[in-house]
Amino acid sequence: MIKLFSGQLCLYGHTCRMVMQEKDAECDFRFLGEESVEAELAELNPYGEAPTLIDRDLVLYCTQVITEYLDERLPHPPLMPIDPVGRGRARLFIFRLQRDWLDSIQARLSKGQNLDQKLRHTLLDGLVAMSQVFNNQDYLLGNDLTLVDCYVAPLLWRLPSLGIKLAPPSKHLEEYGERLFNRQAFQDSLSEAERELRS
Repeated sequence: MIKLFSGQLCLYGHTCRMVMQEKDAECDFRFLGEESVEAELAELNPYGEAPTLIDRDLVLYCTQVITEYLDERLPHPPLMPIDPVGRGRARLFIFRLQRDWLDSIQARLSKGQNLDQKLRHTLLDGLVAMSQVFNNQDYLLGNDLTLVDCYVAPLLWRLPSLGIKLAPPSKHLEEYGERLFNRQAFQDSLSEAERELRS
């Protein structure tokens, strides 16, 4: 059985959990916070960081490495485009999400800090611009869910707890968020702490 170490409120851990659930694969989710879990993780990952995935003798860390491995290891349903151009676009989209938003947000969440005004403004502007994509399609790269959506869903779920309220021009983005949240895989990916963010 695949084992995944994840923080209870980690954006990237949530992404990996969502991918696992979309694949409908059996997985043992190990949440940080217990001394035994963190000791086990420290033996497996030289950085002692989550998310970390164990599949038999293979140990993987780095969210993008994990998610792409899962998509290849568990090919149905596919979460990456089948053509090289589409895969390149998906990887670039994920890179930009991480560089522009996710890394900075996760760093602050890990330290229990609020988003600063600059990051909040950048995020809100970017989300409003992203909303236009959904005029003609259901998901970020078309009408099928991809890994890109699995990176965005945990962020959208956390917006209220980050103090971010979407403006009326973001109606299509809100509908997109609801499509993601209503997926059984998304619901099954939530930790108890993540459920409480919107309880």
